[in-house]
Amino acid sequence: MKLSLQLKLGQQLTMTPQLQQAIRLLQLSTLDLQQEIHQVLESNPMLELIENYEDDGIPTPADSSSTTDPKAAKEAKEAEANTTTKDNAELNSDDKDWQSDISSDLDVESNWDNVYSGTSSASSSFEGDSTDFESRTSAEDTLQDHLLWQLNLTHMSEQDASIALAIIDAIDSNGMLTADLESIHSGFDSDLEIEIDEIVAVLHRVQQFDPIGVGYRDLSECLMLQLGQIDFPGNEKAVSNAKLVISEHIDLLGNRDYAQLMRRTKLKEAELSEAITIVESLNPRPGSSICPPSTSYVVPDVIVSKDSTSGKWKVELNPETAPKVRINSGYASLVKRADTSNDNNYLRNNLQEAKWFIKSLQSRNETLMKVSTRIVEHQKGFLEYGEEAMKPLVLHDIAEAVSMHESTISRVTTQKYMHTPRGIFELKYFFSSHVSTVGGGACSSTAIRAIIRALVAAENTKKPLSDSKITNLLEKKGINVARRTIAKYRESLAIPPSNERKRLAS
Repeated sequence: MKLSLQLKLGQQLTMTPQLQQAIRLLQLSTLDLQQEIHQVLESNPMLELIENYEDDGIPTPADSSSTTDPKAAKEAKEAEANTTTKDNAELNSDDKDWQSDISSDLDVESNWDNVYSGTSSASSSFEGDSTDFESRTSAEDTLQDHLLWQLNLTHMSEQDASIALAIIDAIDSNGMLTADLESIHSGFDSDLEIEIDEIVAVLHRVQQFDPIGVGYRDLSECLMLQLGQIDFPGNEKAVSNAKLVISEHIDLLGNRDYAQLMRRTKLKEAELSEAITIVESLNPRPGSSICPPSTSYVVPDVIVSKDSTSGKWKVELNPETAPKVRINSGYASLVKRADTSNDNNYLRNNLQEAKWFIKSLQSRNETLMKVSTRIVEHQKGFLEYGEEAMKPLVLHDIAEAVSMHESTISRVTTQKYMHTPRGIFELKYFFSSHVSTVGGGACSSTAIRAIIRALVAAENTKKPLSDSKITNLLEKKGINVARRTIAKYRESLAIPPSNERKRLAS
């Protein structure tokens, strides 16, 4: 075996760290981007946060009026102007070198700007409140805390209180008792000589706690507890019929077999309808009202509005999505071109990273603006008429329109939100597959879902539309959709099948 040297020529794609940073910032959500900017501000002394400053970096009148002596204020202003001119002259040559290097790697070409205001690509007429909603949230009591608070106010013996503690500990967030009484009984020491009847008696006392219906073991018991404690003045007969239906025929009620229900209970249609109305007013998960799910707030990245004069749709970036940052001119002026000391190299490297970071933020905004504008141009029908006018759209269509790769479009549309007159939607919402029509065109799957929702809303509740009937109605509109596709779309809309949508005449 002989060793030898060989020379080979080849090409390969490499991503510079700066381009990797631009791509990573592009796919961050608004919250993640804010955290990233704050982390960079803490680690890089060359960047500073703009507070109470206009976009051009000039202090607001409120800040300028802090000096009471007019002569002193004039001298300070002249000294600041001279210092700024000197600093800009020293950094001018370095800025041109960095500018030429960076612009060759990024997709978006733009002139250097040492201030990232968050609205470099768009103007906005919205002056939103920058209130931090998360700071208002506070820890809420759980259902167990609510029940324990009531237990402490209830007069019980020490043994009954220990039983109640075991019962409350076995109640889930919906208010259901998840352990059977035998399991709770076996958890106590045999020396206490606790009988199962004592546990049942304590359970009945816990079931009198708020919320009404807590501590139930099955759905029938939950509803019966509520019927026994809630007053329905003037509807005593309907309440009695509701108790009959729940206690003996709850399965038939769940299957909406009203004909069999009337035959078994010997109730007339009007009487059964009144009983079902009362049952539907009850809460099958009473514990959920104590600790409701936390509300998540969405900050839109893009704001779409219609110009009242021209009638055209206007796309703007939300200026409140990211903090405003800029280069710290004081630290930047300390960089010396001919100095190779460690301190100077540290400042120079941080200055270059700060400029790259600002450039990446500008690139992110410009890319988001391009993609959002193309989406709005393609989905004008949705903005004008609603979901039924939504057109088919895939990532490849937008990628061709803005001359970018589909992966870039996927990154920029993930966890980015658009505020429109019809609500706030994720950019991914505007992309959907298509279904062929009789005329040779295409219909968006989102539009088909909207049509299905409208058909179900207008159906006769005594004879709901089956999936086959909906398929036939869409065929009359010129839309060819298979029955199984209709079932899939219906399930995605959380619409139950036709047998579960059946109602009695009100």
